[in-house]
Amino acid sequence: MQFNEKTYQVGGAVRDMLLDRPVQEIDWVVVGATPQAMLDQGFQQVGKDFPVFLHPETHEEYALARTERKQGSGYYGFEVYAAPDVTLEEDLQRRDLTINAMAMDNHGHIIDPYGGQADLKNRILRHVSPAFVEDPLRVLRTARFAARYHYLGFEIASETLALMRTLSGSGELKTLAKERVWQELQKGLMEASPHIMLIVLRDCGALEALFPDWLHHLDADNLEALAHSHDAQLGIEARFAAATRSMSTQAIKILGHACSAPKNVCQLAELYTRIKPLPAATATADTLLTVLEKCDVLRRPELLRTLCQVETLFTQQSYDHLSEAIAIMQSVDSRPFLEQGLTGKELGEAMRSERLARLKQQQE
Repeated sequence: MQFNEKTYQVGGAVRDMLLDRPVQEIDWVVVGATPQAMLDQGFQQVGKDFPVFLHPETHEEYALARTERKQGSGYYGFEVYAAPDVTLEEDLQRRDLTINAMAMDNHGHIIDPYGGQADLKNRILRHVSPAFVEDPLRVLRTARFAARYHYLGFEIASETLALMRTLSGSGELKTLAKERVWQELQKGLMEASPHIMLIVLRDCGALEALFPDWLHHLDADNLEALAHSHDAQLGIEARFAAATRSMSTQAIKILGHACSAPKNVCQLAELYTRIKPLPAATATADTLLTVLEKCDVLRRPELLRTLCQVETLFTQQSYDHLSEAIAIMQSVDSRPFLEQGLTGKELGEAMRSERLARLKQQQE
């Protein structure tokens, strides 16, 4: 790069460096350059809506400084202006939160025109400008940052929460692409305090605007289970199942469609709804076998094992007996029955009877 002081690290990299958190990726903004100047230095342009370029060696993203002006509804309703006369301060002003509106030059000097460092110190998530309400995605992003930094004591500024309520009541959230909604939800549910994501969305009216049925079935047990899901190192399928445990299978289908949740995520949540509560160690062999068959443990034993982890969040009980039951199911070999000439339905019934017998024997 030959831009010297006109090239800056921006956003998350600066924020996490100041918080002494690992920096996952570095974004750069370039002030005073043109698209052609970037191309002449070997950068590859990748942005369609605004000029973003990949460094020829590091492949990090370099974006030309730009401003945005609201022209229509939704996340994409912006007119973007990127030109050499756009200042760094103007570029930072269009960002969502003050902690994301800082830059650092090549000498390590922090440029902080909107008080991001003070808000980091005071553990506050605060909007940069009233233009916050122009982008409905910022409601979800702010909730996600609240989930990420809750363990550090961060809270959303009251005036920012008021703007989030305004956005939630405006109808703008419904203009968001389902895929973007899921992207933010997934990230938020995978943060250190995933329950905070849903609490914030509930408190600002976003859940009611986007997923009213989820709001009506989101109870204290769901939130408490989610709060412990990070320590249990559960994946997104398990966390989503915990968050929707009180909903019907039909409601989960509707929710999954509304937020474009992946098929595997919805299927696990629906399965959990159908079979909860999981059978205790005192359950009969017949009950165990019925649940194991519903969970398709012979082909996908990982589903029930994941649900055992989820159920533990709610009951604080161990479900090792189900893992043992899965092993018993898997131990029944079809070859002796085939050698007897059994096929089709008779084969299936014989193997089921053998599995049931072994489950009963294990309980004796």
